[in-house]
Amino acid sequence: MMTDEELLRYSRQILLPQLDVEGQEKLRAATALIVGLGGLGSPVVLYLAAAGVGRLILVDHDAVDLSNLQRQIAHQTASIGKPKVESAADTARRLNPHCDIITVTEKLDADNARQWVAQANVIVDCSDNFAVRFLLNRMSVQCKVPLVSGAAIRLDGQLSVYDPRLENSPCYRCLYDETGEEDMRCVSNGVLAPIVGIVGSIQATEAIKVLTDMGSTLVGRLLLLDGLRMQFREIRLNRNPACPVCGAGAV
Repeated sequence: MMTDEELLRYSRQILLPQLDVEGQEKLRAATALIVGLGGLGSPVVLYLAAAGVGRLILVDHDAVDLSNLQRQIAHQTASIGKPKVESAADTARRLNPHCDIITVTEKLDADNARQWVAQANVIVDCSDNFAVRFLLNRMSVQCKVPLVSGAAIRLDGQLSVYDPRLENSPCYRCLYDETGEEDMRCVSNGVLAPIVGIVGSIQATEAIKVLTDMGSTLVGRLLLLDGLRMQFREIRLNRNPACPVCGAGAV
């Protein structure tokens, strides 16, 4: 049962008929795995902590750099040189001390990914590395854990939800070949600060919806953001029967 302090803290959410006390209790009992505590992961961790997700597992092997501060709002100037997971955890704990936060200062790989994915009710992929994205997708499918995936670069963004619990849900590999362009990162292409905030905020919203069974998620839909024109468009996604990860012949 939530305390009076928690009921007051989350009162504006609890007022939503789609959420109510039952939904807030689901958030309190849930675990979210957030991979990447940069531009996308910053708003995700702050909003999920503020919203009352009970347990957050933060994974990132990088440290805070001065060039990060233009867009990575979970970190501050005083955090430069500090592991990103520790910096983000400190900020989130100050925001909501009720949130249990586990920090993992390791690079996610085939040896440790399953350990963290298996503990989660939702995965939020905020990484900028194609190998990690495909690894998380495989673990999502194998462990039957929904994946909220987002990306942003320059003035553009995109995101979708892949839910292996649903029979007709595509997976990330249905959409993308495992031959991603590793140079498609902010360090070489740039990004407008609020763009990652927009995409990350939508990722947090979709994660909350997944955890509370609220509304309709982006399963089967790819949401594209054109920040220069401030336009959204949507592409329908279908499951690929021949997908090597989620298809009928997948190993």
